[in-house]
Amino acid sequence: MKSLHIHKTKSLKGQIGIPGDKSISHRAVMLGAVARGETVVNNFLPSADCLATVECFRRMGIEIKVKGMRCEVRGKGLKGLKAPNKMLNVGNSGTTIRLASGIIAGQNFEVKITGDESIEKRPMGRIAKPLRLMGASIEGVLKNNEIYAPLKIIGGNLKPIEYELPVASAQVKSAVLLAGLFADGKTCVIERMPSRDHTERLLEHFGAGFDRAGERASIVGNCEFAGAEIDIPGDISSAAFFLVAALLTPDSELHLLNVGLNPTRTGIIDVLHRMGAAIEIPRERVLSAEPRADIIVRSSELRSVELNGEIIPRIIDEIPVIAVAATQAEGVTEIRGAKELRIKESDRIKTIASELRKLGAKIEELEDGLRIEGPTKLKGAILQSYGDHRIAMAMAIAGLVAEGETTIENTECIETSFPGFEPLLKELR
Repeated sequence: MKSLHIHKTKSLKGQIGIPGDKSISHRAVMLGAVARGETVVNNFLPSADCLATVECFRRMGIEIKVKGMRCEVRGKGLKGLKAPNKMLNVGNSGTTIRLASGIIAGQNFEVKITGDESIEKRPMGRIAKPLRLMGASIEGVLKNNEIYAPLKIIGGNLKPIEYELPVASAQVKSAVLLAGLFADGKTCVIERMPSRDHTERLLEHFGAGFDRAGERASIVGNCEFAGAEIDIPGDISSAAFFLVAALLTPDSELHLLNVGLNPTRTGIIDVLHRMGAAIEIPRERVLSAEPRADIIVRSSELRSVELNGEIIPRIIDEIPVIAVAATQAEGVTEIRGAKELRIKESDRIKTIASELRKLGAKIEELEDGLRIEGPTKLKGAILQSYGDHRIAMAMAIAGLVAEGETTIENTECIETSFPGFEPLLKELR
């Protein structure tokens, strides 16, 4: 079992490239698989999660080559997938199982799909409901009126639907839109609160018959589209750890290169600005339908914030490291409306509170969020990751400002989203 040992640091300085965006990497492979011809993905993230997506589509007959951060997908069109000869396994990737289920729902064959122990605890009813409305058969493990993996999906002959999302969820929205590629007519998803829109941007980039107007995103089914070249920006959710690290450590300045600035994902920048962060964003540009820029961040005195409502879907992956920042901010930070955190790789509300408390943080667990009082002097401790990559990395950042040594146990999970995190952190120190 791998452990990460962190000591308090005097400063962080340097210029770093952030690994490719995980969300876009998943989607680029999936859409490339059902496009006609070759799709080339530059700055692909070869993490455990994204490689699970690659392997699932290989098992459905798609030739995919991964060479470092370049991924080549030889797509076979909307009707080119074939039945896998055994159950698909997504590992720890919730994105893979939920989005791939949308594509599988459009196929005229049966697929069984599962993941690790964490995936088998994550609810799948939110995707099963709309996909069943479209005509797919989806069975799974039933517990307390909820469905869980392993799933058995029998698809084909889908009908278009108009579906209003009950909660903001990019994964559910994407599953429905991807299934809509195979429906005979126009499928529409209505979302009252915006969630990340990488699927929509990629559908537009591929020329896949996509349209959006206000709260409505629509796809016209059975329209073939060609492969494309995609340049993926750095993942802002991964950049967030280094943004907070530089803010909290004295005399620090980091230059993060080519970071994705999709407006549905920049909540972390907005929150840190509200907390008083010194952040500059030069060289803004758009490539492959995704905005990106460099980010310069310097040590800052932070103040508390109240976070709820529309900002929450835009920071849902960054809340663990925002909580770390809040331990060093003046005043009481309160995060509400984030109940979604309880069904991530771990119950993140519980695990954030538990582990930061071990360091001496004044933190209260709420039903749908956290209340954190700062600033607090942290002291090194032995912490658990709970197999959750974002908890592991957030605790590593906390360790940079804690007296003595902080040990995070079971850190293999970091590979699911940020290969090379530990050596990069050491290099900057």
